[in-house]
Amino acid sequence: MQGEDKPVVGFIGLGIMGAAMASNLQQAGYRLVVHDNRRAVGDPHVLAGAAWATTPRAVAEQSEVIFTCLPGLPQIEEVVLGPTGVLAGVRTGQALFEMSTSSPELVQRLHAAFAGHGAHFLDAPISGGGRGARSGKLAIWVGGDKPSYERYESVLRVMGDRPAHIGAVGSGLVTKLVHNCASQSIQSAIVEAFALGVKAGADPLSLWKAIRQGAIGRRRTFDGLVDGFLPGQYDGSDAALRIVYKDIKIATGFAATLGMPMRIADVALADLQEAMDRGWSESDFRSVMRLPLERAGVEVKVDPTAIQDVLREDPPA
Repeated sequence: MQGEDKPVVGFIGLGIMGAAMASNLQQAGYRLVVHDNRRAVGDPHVLAGAAWATTPRAVAEQSEVIFTCLPGLPQIEEVVLGPTGVLAGVRTGQALFEMSTSSPELVQRLHAAFAGHGAHFLDAPISGGGRGARSGKLAIWVGGDKPSYERYESVLRVMGDRPAHIGAVGSGLVTKLVHNCASQSIQSAIVEAFALGVKAGADPLSLWKAIRQGAIGRRRTFDGLVDGFLPGQYDGSDAALRIVYKDIKIATGFAATLGMPMRIADVALADLQEAMDRGWSESDFRSVMRLPLERAGVEVKVDPTAIQDVLREDPPA
């Protein structure tokens, strides 16, 4: 899109993330209508050529597509459904991309409200933090009407380099929740294990340099899922389960001698123990990944060819 071919974009929520994304849209030549409950944060955008709207409803009335980036559920509900909210000014066929981390219940409620007006609500949470928002290196996970996503994908790409349509409404939020849950668990595990090394006397810099070259240090965090988990094949021969069980048991035992709690590792050890109790000791160590799937009552079995297609499109590190 060039010049006047670009849609007028409404942007509500000019916090750390929202302000940066709105600025990137302006720098890319998009005409902006902005709103925030703090008038002062809109001044830099107005000085750069944006129009100020006094209410979210006015944003919807003056824009073709609307983006919201808000701090919490009460703010999302008020901005979208309030008396002077977006829904009060929305037109048939118009799309709202809600970029906050919402709740599944609220996403479905907002989707139904928009559908009742012949409009489209898309959940589009983001990941990348303030730095990513400023640099335009954000993941944007979108759930909802795919034609609306495709129509405004070029707008999304100005704000984030990795927009993706995940599926039906709510699937963008689910992706964000899965990502954050995994990232916090992984972070906790890494810090816990690193603290064990420091407590045992290792130099922090030397330890960090060394573990970066280990088995998991040379891969992207989630690329390990292609081995066994995604294809649902746990008959590899990298290492027997009993070997990994022994290693984690030694690690947690060593930590106990140092008087150091290992809450995350203890949870991992409990799963390994359960897998051992099931007689999987000689199975590939990844067979322990079956346990969370069983508890959830789900199966993961992705076509290996499809996995390779993804890796060719976006090669592993």
